[in-house]
Parts: sequence; C-alpha cells; structure tokens
Amino acid sequence: MNDMMDGLTFLPLGGTGEIGMNLNLYCCDGDWLAVDCGIGFGGADTPEAEILMPDPAFIAERRNKLVGLVITHAHEDHLGAVAHLWPRLGCPIFATPFAAAVLRRKLGEAGLQNEARITTVAVGGDFSVGPYQLGFIAMTHSVPEAQALSIRTRHGVVLHSGDWKLDPQPLVGRATDLERFAALGREGVLAMVCDSTNALVEGESGSEADVRRSLTALIAGIEGRVAVTCFASNVARVESIALAAEAAGRSVAVVGRSLRNLEAAARECGYLTGVRDFLSEQDAGLVPDENLLLIVTGSQGEPRSALSRISADTHPNISLGEGDTVIYSSRMIPGNERAIMAVQDGLVRRGVRVLTDRDHMVHVSGHAARDEIRTLYDLVKPHYAIPVHGEWRHLTAHAELARELGSKPVLLEDGDMLNLSPGRVEVVDSAPVGRLALDGNRILPMTGGVLAARRKMLFNGIVMASVAVDSAGRLLGKPKLSAPGLLEADDPETTRVISAFSAGLGDIPPSTRTDEDEFREAAKTALRRALGRRLQKRPLVDVHLLRV
Repeated sequence: MNDMMDGLTFLPLGGTGEIGMNLNLYCCDGDWLAVDCGIGFGGADTPEAEILMPDPAFIAERRNKLVGLVITHAHEDHLGAVAHLWPRLGCPIFATPFAAAVLRRKLGEAGLQNEARITTVAVGGDFSVGPYQLGFIAMTHSVPEAQALSIRTRHGVVLHSGDWKLDPQPLVGRATDLERFAALGREGVLAMVCDSTNALVEGESGSEADVRRSLTALIAGIEGRVAVTCFASNVARVESIALAAEAAGRSVAVVGRSLRNLEAAARECGYLTGVRDFLSEQDAGLVPDENLLLIVTGSQGEPRSALSRISADTHPNISLGEGDTVIYSSRMIPGNERAIMAVQDGLVRRGVRVLTDRDHMVHVSGHAARDEIRTLYDLVKPHYAIPVHGEWRHLTAHAELARELGSKPVLLEDGDMLNLSPGRVEVVDSAPVGRLALDGNRILPMTGGVLAARRKMLFNGIVMASVAVDSAGRLLGKPKLSAPGLLEADDPETTRVISAFSAGLGDIPPSTRTDEDEFREAAKTALRRALGRRLQKRPLVDVHLLRV
C-alpha cells in the first residue's frame, strides 16, 4: 500500500464498528498522527482472551513517519493499550495532566517510564505536532479532563470529538466549552469524527449532580455495610460516593488496585481535595459495619476484580453477607451482561441486597444522547460527519441524525482509508486490521496458533496420549490417555478409546515407525480417528512417544 503523500486521510484501526480498542490515524502529506490507543474486553465471542487490543502493524511499519500519539482522555478503551503497544510505535505522547498521570503509572509498571516521552498539555491548550496544529477543547465526560481535538492542516480543519456529553454540572472538571465549538463552526470544519455510543438514545444523558443528590439520600437510609461499585476513572462519581458516605457518618475504604491507582492520580492532579483520604481494604475491618462504605472495583463482572472475589467469598480482606448492600453506580457495557449477572447472583445468594440504576438514580451515562449530538452539530456545522466509537447500529443511527442536521455522513469500519482532501471525500483504500490479546505479559495475535488452539480446547477439549514402543516401533503395553474435560480415567468409554487407538497404531506401516516425526503424526491421526468414532468430537490431540 502506498501512503498518500499529498493530502489528508483518516484511518481507524480500532473503535469503529465496535466499542473499545480505539486507535485512530490521520495522515497529512505523508506524516501520520495517532489519536488514542485503547483496550477492549473479551466476551462470549472471544472466550480465549480477556483483554484485547487493536493490531498496530500498519502504523508500526510506518513508525518513522509517526509524529505523535494524542490521548483524548484517561479511559482504558482510549489509553489502556499504550503501555503494551508503545514499543511498536516509539513516538512522543501528548496528554492532559490527569491522563498523563494515569499513563505514567501504567508505563512505570511496564518498565517504560524512562523510554516513552509524555508531553503534558494544559486542558484546552494548543500545540503543534509535525504538520498538525492541534487544540484540546474541554469536554464533559465520566472522567476528568476529557478533550476533543481540533486538527488544523493546510487541507482544512477536522474535529475529533473523543468521548463526550453536555452536563451543565459536571462537578469535577470543566463543562464542555461550547464557545470554542461555535468558533470552530464559524471558521469552517471539513469533517467531524464523533462518538456514537448513545446515538440511539433520545433526550439527554443526565447530570452528575443528579446522581450525587440521589446517592446522598439513598446511602443515608441504608443499614449494614454498604459497597458501591463504579468505573474507577469517574472521579466525580467517586467524590459523590465519598461525600454521601461522610454525610451518613461512614468512613470510606477503596477496594481494588485500579481504584487505588486512580485515586493517587486524581489527588496528584488536584482532584478529590474535598474528601478525606480513603482507608485501605486492610483497615476496613477495623470500622463498624454501620460506619463503613466500600468503593469496589468490578462493576463489569471482571473475573479477577475485587467484587467478583467478594461475590465468591474468596477476597482476602473483604466479605459481604446478610444485611449488607451493594450499589451498582455504573451501566452494563454490552457483552458483559452474563458476567455481571453472575456476580450479582453470587452476592444475592450470600444475602446481599443489590441495587442498580433500574432501582434508583445512581448512574448517568458519560456519552451524549441525541439532543446533545444535535447541539454539537448545530455549533460545529461540519461538512462531513464520520461516526466512530460504536457498533454498526450506533454508527448508522448517528449517520441518519447527521444527515438530518445538514452534514454528509460517511460510514466507515476499521481499516477503511478515507480521503478527506484533495478531491472527493471517499474511501480510497483499506489497511490490514486485527486484534491482539494480552495473555499474561505476552501479546498474541487472535488468529495465531496459540489462541486458535486455546479456542479449540475450550469447545472440544484436549487429549494427550503416551505411547511406549521398542526400537522398531512396536507397541509395548497399553497407551496411557489423559483427556481432562472429556473423559474420566475410570470411564468405560476411555477403555474403548484406548483399544481403538491401539488398533490404529497397529495399522501404521513398519517404514513409518522408524521415523520419529512420521510415527508421531501417524499416531496423532490414529488417535483422532479413535476419538471421532467414539466421542463424535474433534479435540486437540498430542502424542508423546517413548522408545525403550
């Protein structure tokens, strides 16, 4: 693929056609700019992987022309992959103070704190990167210092919205800078690349101030231990929970590593000054139940999160039971429903009362609903609308709304290369895209052999056979079989499979038995046939040959 050396191009590698894994690229006259680099979470369609990332191979091959990576805000789906993928990019990073504080901790854990260079840009600040004149514009979102990004080039102005909403009382951080958007609209905007998460939701998203009032009233009337789970990065929500707890005479303890990290980043940047320092989970046991409130990670049912372990009664420091209450001050991210319900079911089984946004006003979305989207389009008046950050139904609804508001929508998917200038605004090429999985401390391709084998094992199992043969390849005794999840050792079916496998081994030609690799492959074929006849399944198989 030849990069366009004289023009302006937009290319999403992640986050368009899906929610999460945001990685967006712009190319101006041959110089590339990346915006956001986030993770996603595995779901029912990817049981072999828990954390996913966009494959940056396309831009990694062009890293010598990558002038920078701009982070719009400190959510995992926008910066969570930086510490894992930065070694493949090697470019300067630009972020506001809060996002930079969060990112430095992640880079430190990855041992990259002395390699990756972060330039801190003031909220609403202007800066230049290569041929791009960039400007942060304050946006309200469910994390402090969310920023839209104005991208000025000699070919025109593009507005990249990031995640946003309109909240007249965000409580923490600045409200959306409507005047800056109006000024952009008067200047003229070629295209707006805009969040589509709530494009199907009529009305407005609601205010954090309403949640604060509701939480304060709700927590005041609850007896026993109270635990509240929310997105750790929502500093306004954490502050609201803490203030509600203090009003009810409760001390606050945070439970979960991500909450402790975000609390440290928030206090470092001057947030949470109105609440006392939080207790550790170890200190929580020293506080009477009626005087304790826990803020707990795990609102999305993450298997190793604090709330999941509490639900299973395996947490080393915290337990909840009869007479206690858990409040979900969060929404269900699509794909996480089953995991969340499993945790809630475990809590209820232990006698815990579970309250959600279906019961009380304990959550508002951080993403703009349709009335807010209309307001932004009325201000910016972009010639072209490019919906991103959503699945296809969200993108389509956003496109229809943009058309009604006078913009020309362009629907893209990850990998579509959109020419913005010169000439027609249209998809002119495609780039290879894919997903990577974080597996412990390794990064593996989702289509690679390791995860493909794991996926097959999940559904079909694995069978290991050990076979002792003499120097001529003649069978010595019966093969040993291990088939966890498929066969029990004392299952009569196991004996029948071993017999069929032994018979298959006897049919292998003598010429094959003297070659180690050929013998092993022939033995694996015999094992597959024996399993297929008896079990009607095709598990992964392996054979260990021992020559005696």
